[in-house]
Amino acid sequence: MIFVLEKREAPSPLWRWLSPLLAIALAVLAGAVMFAILGHDPAAALYVYFIEPLTSAWSIEELIVKATPLVMTGAGLAMAYRANVWNIGAEGQLIMGALAGSMIPILTPGWNDPLALLAMLILAAAGGALWGWIPAVLKNRFNANEILTSLMLVYVAQLFLDWLVRGPWRDPKGFNFPKSVTFEGWHVLPAISGRVHLGAILALLAVLILWWMLARMTYGFSVRVMGSAPRAGLFAGFSAQKTTTAAFLLSGALAGLAGISEVSGSIGQLQPSISPGYGFTAIIVAFLGRLSPLGALFAGLLLALTYLGGESAQLALNISDKVAQAFQGILLFFILASDTLVNYRFRRAASREGRT
Repeated sequence: MIFVLEKREAPSPLWRWLSPLLAIALAVLAGAVMFAILGHDPAAALYVYFIEPLTSAWSIEELIVKATPLVMTGAGLAMAYRANVWNIGAEGQLIMGALAGSMIPILTPGWNDPLALLAMLILAAAGGALWGWIPAVLKNRFNANEILTSLMLVYVAQLFLDWLVRGPWRDPKGFNFPKSVTFEGWHVLPAISGRVHLGAILALLAVLILWWMLARMTYGFSVRVMGSAPRAGLFAGFSAQKTTTAAFLLSGALAGLAGISEVSGSIGQLQPSISPGYGFTAIIVAFLGRLSPLGALFAGLLLALTYLGGESAQLALNISDKVAQAFQGILLFFILASDTLVNYRFRRAASREGRT
């Protein structure tokens, strides 16, 4: 007996929006099973993981801090994926944006005023966009697979960061630790409340601007058309190459801004690792948010909760930090499975004996 996937003629709009909720519910159920296998009471473990991080003002602030790079990067990736452009290298673009923006406090420490901070943000966006432009060029000129090229550039960026903080950009007063000088004054994003910094406002503005672009601008219309009906988009005069380039530049710039927001707002210096995988988790944010900038806002908060809950579970339950990554992977699996079943149905294939 052989079953094949058959595309539905008219997928249910209701289930299209309910499928993320179903995926979350199934992921939570799978998480309960995972905690039970690890020898913990599932109810108590899920409380520590999902509820306890929301019970204090400090933890709410931490949730916003962790959601900031996820929302900013996820919203940019949502626009790219909506245009059928598969940017998998946001982690590398985040790192290169952080490096570009950090040139101001590291190379010109004497320039410390509001214009310096503005220059850091502009350089960060440019650095991320430039790193995203590379796979766009390879795709347009040589038809190279953008999934592979953007992903491989992540490792180049990670190694470049590691080399800089251990070599040319290492703090000479840092007792030989692999880190840059500590950012001070206007080289640090201003705090809004506690550890919540200006990056949270930038992430919210990015979501609103992208939503407006998608709903009201010609570029947003081209994204929707090229993503859903590329041939119709070509007949309408839209360019596949320009769409690819614009999608990589936009998502790369937002990832770069997320990188400098994390370094300048949360960490305060460069170090060998500046991201726990925000660029990869933002892929889940984009899909969980239904490839909508507004959806990415809520999905980013949920995924930030998995980071915060994972840290809480490490302390309370004495489990590995890989549990958070495992849960994120489970969630992505159920999101993709749910989306597949919304758009396709299983059909029993005709047996070979019955074919003529």
